[in-house]
Amino acid sequence: MKTISFPDGTTVPALGQGTWMMGERPDRRPAEIAALREGIDLGLTLIDTAEMYADGEAERVVGEAITGRRDGVFLVSKAYPQNASARRLRSACEASLRRLGTDRLDLYLLHWRGNVPLAETVDAMEALVAAGLIARWGVSNLDTDDMEELAAAGGTVCATNQILYNLTRRGPEFDLMPWLERRRIPVMAYSPVEQGRLLDHHALDEVASRHDASPAQVALAWLMTRPGVLPIPKAASIAHVRENRAAVDLVLTQADIATLEQAFPTPGGRRPLEML
Repeated sequence: MKTISFPDGTTVPALGQGTWMMGERPDRRPAEIAALREGIDLGLTLIDTAEMYADGEAERVVGEAITGRRDGVFLVSKAYPQNASARRLRSACEASLRRLGTDRLDLYLLHWRGNVPLAETVDAMEALVAAGLIARWGVSNLDTDDMEELAAAGGTVCATNQILYNLTRRGPEFDLMPWLERRRIPVMAYSPVEQGRLLDHHALDEVASRHDASPAQVALAWLMTRPGVLPIPKAASIAHVRENRAAVDLVLTQADIATLEQAFPTPGGRRPLEML
């Protein structure tokens, strides 16, 4: 399987598993747990979650899914911006660890920027690394100017920036993604199929028909052609996670990519980073 490298040299599969909106309905919990376990079995060992998702219930779902197999999973969670202070970040992290049933995170992210100074968040993250609660840290939803400020505040060891990026949200390609690529910081792409909204587009249907694939698989495969991009789609059923995993093996041709680029052109200028 194709892999993505973090700045410290750690590698993970180039396709992960997202958990946004998991844990919201008890009747769906068994299927969500089964889907995450199937994904792990298929090699999708990076799982992304957050304290925000279903008020912590998504973390509990992940915790159940990884019971007995924690060492085979690269576990990512995210902190609310109001918890990213020197006073509150450790407590927030420890609460996430309890819900996840583990003693450490492989990657801990600032979910989006709030009122806490970035320099304070950097120091608080580094304290968690020193305490052994997290292996590395990163950010989410930070634009280029934010990343510049983060680096100036001592955040040069930032492991990733998780952003909204897909065929219809190509604004980051203008300046943010080149900035990250120069520093070998990978992008974690959330909502990689725009929560299903882009899947009726004729260009995706056209490319999918050439490969006996689904439009979602094409959208994911396109993201995986981008250097340093790691999509994290959510799949709440075994069938869906198998469909996502098959996208890893879908090889798009130059003609396929040209069809998609024509239908979903990159912006001609800078756009502010979008987020959901």
